[in-house]
Amino acid sequence: MHMTCAETREFAAVFRPLIADLPSDREVVIAPPFTSIPTLCRHLEGAGVFIAGQNVHWEEQGAYTGMISAPMLIEHGVTHAIVGHSEPRKYYSETDEQINLRARTAQCTGLMPILCVGESLDQREAAETERVIHRQVEQGLEGLDPLRVIVAYEPIWAIGTGKTCAAEEANRICGLIRGWVGNADVTVQYGGSVNPATIDDLMAQSDIDGVLVGGASLDPISFARIANYQVPVWA
Repeated sequence: MHMTCAETREFAAVFRPLIADLPSDREVVIAPPFTSIPTLCRHLEGAGVFIAGQNVHWEEQGAYTGMISAPMLIEHGVTHAIVGHSEPRKYYSETDEQINLRARTAQCTGLMPILCVGESLDQREAAETERVIHRQVEQGLEGLDPLRVIVAYEPIWAIGTGKTCAAEEANRICGLIRGWVGNADVTVQYGGSVNPATIDDLMAQSDIDGVLVGGASLDPISFARIANYQVPVWA
């Protein structure tokens, strides 16, 4: 819940030239608030940036006050939709079943779902990390084409807490997710306090295909540095 339309215009003006020479193997997706989607689409048109919804409802229309449907997003040029983010799971008690319905609807309507999975600090300390994430992956991906979905591992305990997940541990979990999906070509991202200081090491890992960026994406210079990551020569 950041950025008005005016702030979005300012962000785009700074960000656009910083990604003008982005390598061809990179994809940048930005998920602004719903109110800022038309503004961002307009000011980044032709820049090669994809736009995502921060969530999407499982019905295409109906009496669901406050919700946003896939056709509403697509009308504005949106191509991706985040589902199962840790905050809706935590604050609005979203279930794996609801998240799967959102992901299915997104995929069926042509949106690329970005399915978030991850464990809390209590679950990690109780040695339940693998069980929890395996369940989230299994239930979240039911009925989906694994090649038309992005799975993002976001350890809840490493988001805004000051705690960090080592790149090697993030890579290990992303590798497990790839195995649980059962398709080596599935796109697996990592998200957990990603910033310019950690991006190069993260992207040097074997099973991390990309990153889901939180607070560091609010600064266009910081986010552009992440998009322009440089893999260390030893990788």
